[in-house]
Amino acid sequence: MKTDVISCASMTRAWQEAMFARAAHWEAAAQSAPVDQPLRGRVLATVFYEASSRTSSSFQAAMLRLGGTVVPVHSEWSSVTKGESLEDTMRTMASYADAIVLRHPETGSAKRAADAVPNCPVINAGDGIGEHPTQALLDVYTIWKERPGHDIDGLTVTIAGDLLHGRTVHSLIKLLNTYSIGRINLISPESLRLPDTVVKEIRAPVHVGTQLDDVLPATDVLYMTRIQKERFAKIEDFETVRNSFCLTRKVMSAAKPTCIIMHPLPRNAEIHPELDSDPRSAYFRQMRNGMFVRMAILEHVVPRFPA
Repeated sequence: MKTDVISCASMTRAWQEAMFARAAHWEAAAQSAPVDQPLRGRVLATVFYEASSRTSSSFQAAMLRLGGTVVPVHSEWSSVTKGESLEDTMRTMASYADAIVLRHPETGSAKRAADAVPNCPVINAGDGIGEHPTQALLDVYTIWKERPGHDIDGLTVTIAGDLLHGRTVHSLIKLLNTYSIGRINLISPESLRLPDTVVKEIRAPVHVGTQLDDVLPATDVLYMTRIQKERFAKIEDFETVRNSFCLTRKVMSAAKPTCIIMHPLPRNAEIHPELDSDPRSAYFRQMRNGMFVRMAILEHVVPRFPA
């Protein structure tokens, strides 16, 4: 039976910790010449209907480091431009590859894709404003790595920015629900609040607001997200909220010295580059962590040849 990675809903705390252990293994292994390449001879198809830098590149790098090869497919170069359905594209790729990584603008598309190819694992790399499970897993892995003793329980996590359209936020909350989080602060413009259906899923105490200054001093993990221009139907609506937050040294002077700053990237104006040298800024470490987490996921999902 194949193993898909479609949603965070099935990721138990024990499963996450197993992935973290393998990610840490691959991170340590990257310091030496490659010896263990469990996916040698296997092929991964990366099918992206939306732009991507980090997710597509890190999956490709992860597969190559595991000894496999990659067939990258971008919609503008494929038969999608001729009207081919998602299901037919998936069936085509499953004929050539041992697993598929899919990014698609429609919520629920990853599940549709997985249903279309019963013998080929599908990994959701973002389905519209739905979920981005591998990003959420690398986010929690980053918190796990950055915190003394890998202790996530009891933390105050502040999530700020575009919470309406942010699929990374929707997935992250699902994973945080598997821990005993002390408090989750949801900070956004009124028009970009997290949907009530998602807020109701949160098991930790919740604060919903518009002012980052109100919650920053007590924050242990600050997760910033960009305002997503591509999700707005009217450009004037985007312009109204685009500069809602700008994290600077002055703003961060009110934060704990142990607070970590995270961002799924790409960023716009919400984190000033002057913070890049602040040791609390973990977003570039977070980005690199993604490759090792995706190595762990591919190792888990892609079938191996018999020994």
